[in-house]
Amino acid sequence: MAVPPTYADLGKAARDVFTKGYGFGLIKLDLKTKSENGLEFTSAGSANMDTAKVAGSLETKYKWVDYGLTFTEKWNTDNVLGTEITIEDQLLHGLKIGFDSSFAPNTGKKSGKIKSGYKREHVNLGVDVDFDVAGPAIRGAVVVGFEGWLAGYQMTFETTKSRVSQSNFAVGYKAEDFQLHTNVNDGTEFGGSIYQKISDNLETGINLAWTAGNSNTRFGIAAKYKIDDEATCSIKVNNSSLIGLGYSQTLKPGIKVSLSALLDGKNINGGGHKLGLGFEFEA
Repeated sequence: MAVPPTYADLGKAARDVFTKGYGFGLIKLDLKTKSENGLEFTSAGSANMDTAKVAGSLETKYKWVDYGLTFTEKWNTDNVLGTEITIEDQLLHGLKIGFDSSFAPNTGKKSGKIKSGYKREHVNLGVDVDFDVAGPAIRGAVVVGFEGWLAGYQMTFETTKSRVSQSNFAVGYKAEDFQLHTNVNDGTEFGGSIYQKISDNLETGINLAWTAGNSNTRFGIAAKYKIDDEATCSIKVNNSSLIGLGYSQTLKPGIKVSLSALLDGKNINGGGHKLGLGFEFEA
């Protein structure tokens, strides 16, 4: 088996079927450009149709390939500035080390994080140290894989309180066109998902979740169909009778438009449904 995914990416294929192509209640604009020297610019803006709040972000990224270095600068409309520097495959093959910091000039709030990850065949490790005002927190995760089977553990240790504040387990199976994922978070939140690629054009996903002490199970199914090389449609529904619809169309290379709608199946005639519109430009 190749290198297993990080803990955060376990079950990602099913999550993507449920999340990508939808933007309920939002008007979104994403712009990605890349200069000749390799400098990447990513800007994004969104307007919430319910609250009329407008948010935006800007990110620049430069990769110094010869030395495995990546420099990233971020800014958003909450006036938070971020800087991230990472180095990969230099000190040791498969080892990635980074420093991530943020600063809010309006409030003076600062944060910093040291990230590290190591991956090789059958194992993927990650350890982060988050420097917060309340005290440093250590976050660790490990995923091991063998013949398609995956098992992972994730934890957070608060140094000031000398206690483990988060403890999550996950087990799954990954094949070329099928993925199974189950997880237990803090011994109280249980979840699972199934992803299947039925054909080159059709992907499906199922997820379910429940909380200890609560008999209500949350359940959903989703499908994504590739009509042709330029168009994709999506649909999802959950046990609350919420129906999500999505359609994406590539107008020309580098220009993509997305439409989405969230319908309340229990109250079709009552209104309250949400629409979404998104534009993506890439050059």
